[in-house]
Amino acid sequence: MIATRRALFALAIGGLAAVAAAPSALAQVVIQERVMPALRVEVIPPVPHPGWAWVRGHWRWAPGGWVWVAGHYVPHAVPVMPAVVVEAPPPPPGPKFFWVRGHWVWEATHWQWIRGHWVV
Repeated sequence: MIATRRALFALAIGGLAAVAAAPSALAQVVIQERVMPALRVEVIPPVPHPGWAWVRGHWRWAPGGWVWVAGHYVPHAVPVMPAVVVEAPPPPPGPKFFWVRGHWVWEATHWQWIRGHWVV
């Protein structure tokens, strides 16, 4: 009987220790993000020449923050901006780093995917 009580007491204490240790074992990395602002509303001017196409404005990351690239016409067809690529960020290299999600930017003749990356 005493042995049974001791065994139950030991199990109870062990269970409490396991519950107390669980939060530290499941510690999560908090990712601070530099969220891309909402797209701006642009008034599309008339086409300057037949066959020209509109490239809509978009945000592009530059050192220090997001920069708006205004929409403009180009003398060739423009494909629709592709869907966003879902990326899983790796652990931050340090506590002062912020995650910049991957995003599409227009590069002269095509959409270019800029991978997500950590910035200070």
